[in-house]
Amino acid sequence: MEVIRIAFKKVGKRYFFKKGNLNLEAGDKVVVETIRGLELGTVVGKPIEIENTELEVKPVIRLATDEDLAKYAKNLDEATTVIQRTKEEVKKLNLDMKVLEAEFTLDHLKLIIYFEAEGRIDFRELVRHLAEIYHLRIELRQVGSRDGTKVFGGIGPCGLVVCCNTFITEFDTITVKMAKNQNLALNPAKISGNCGKLLCCIAYEDEVYKELRKNFPNPGDIVEAPEGLAKVLTSDPLNRNMKVKYLGETDKFGFYNIDEVKLKDNGEDNGDC
Repeated sequence: MEVIRIAFKKVGKRYFFKKGNLNLEAGDKVVVETIRGLELGTVVGKPIEIENTELEVKPVIRLATDEDLAKYAKNLDEATTVIQRTKEEVKKLNLDMKVLEAEFTLDHLKLIIYFEAEGRIDFRELVRHLAEIYHLRIELRQVGSRDGTKVFGGIGPCGLVVCCNTFITEFDTITVKMAKNQNLALNPAKISGNCGKLLCCIAYEDEVYKELRKNFPNPGDIVEAPEGLAKVLTSDPLNRNMKVKYLGETDKFGFYNIDEVKLKDNGEDNGDC
């Protein structure tokens, strides 16, 4: 089955749709049907062939017409006023939530409003107010702090525009263990992004460090150094260096390259530093 990837936002998740008999190229605007209704998306990349799957893959309905593009542009303009009106209603109802963005389906039958909040919010009254104003189906969708940063953007600790606002289409799972493997200082201020979560870029080099550490001693391992047995205190697999403390009654330390030491069988009892 030949499928094509479709994106509904500039830096959004990609979804697969059946290409059908349409001649589609990257950048083409197309109309598709989603669980939310008719939507206008952009073709990303070239068509690819996948094996038959039990998952339902809907077909692309058509290439977007001038009328479709005009409707989409009108919806974008109206969404701007929706955001402002929703913020006013939120303030009136004293709801602890931050309105992020709003969007209409292409057929203008449904309005989706995204918001960020610390906990659960009872927004039923807000939905009723908005339904009375716009006379269509309203859906409020709560998203996390990362999605909020994706909307507003900003400058990251590196001095560049945050990755989620420029090229990240889906968020990966980031863990403190990844930061430890890269010898990063476990200071929340240094390893957290604008969203308050762990920096997405920590995952970029995680696989490299995993591979490097496969045959590299970890802190606590015992190695045979040039002047005897020693315990590894810190290890830097990227530069292939380590700091060790010799065993016994000595307070002697050493800094060595991996080629200068030999890893001992750490299952043996070699004593303590």
